[in-house]
Amino acid sequence: MALEVKKGTILYVEDNPDNRSLIRRVLEAEAYAVVEAINAKQALEILENSNIDLVLMDINMPDMDGYTLTAKIKAIQKFSKIPIVAVTANVMRGDREKSLGAGCDGYIQKPIDIDTLSQQIERFIIRSTNV
Repeated sequence: MALEVKKGTILYVEDNPDNRSLIRRVLEAEAYAVVEAINAKQALEILENSNIDLVLMDINMPDMDGYTLTAKIKAIQKFSKIPIVAVTANVMRGDREKSLGAGCDGYIQKPIDIDTLSQQIERFIIRSTNV
């Protein structure tokens, strides 16, 4: 049996279990390893103790919103190069810019197009490894 090589490890910060389940299934089918956090505290602990290649960041979370958490992560030197992609239902004018202004490297709107999700993620991971 051949050893399956993972494309990368993704931390998905999302408080909604249905969203986490869907994204996990889609990304694992594309050979990504997925680690989940349901809040900011968990996300920071996982970053501290794991080798994460990319963070998918829900913006609307109860304890600390994704903008604040993104800024916090980017302010920590050893995590500053990890790409963070906002995943949000906030699709009003200016929401994309607000995500990028908080330090996100990209923006994916909900509902997520599962047919293009893995290609979008692959682009962010490749871009970050070529820096």
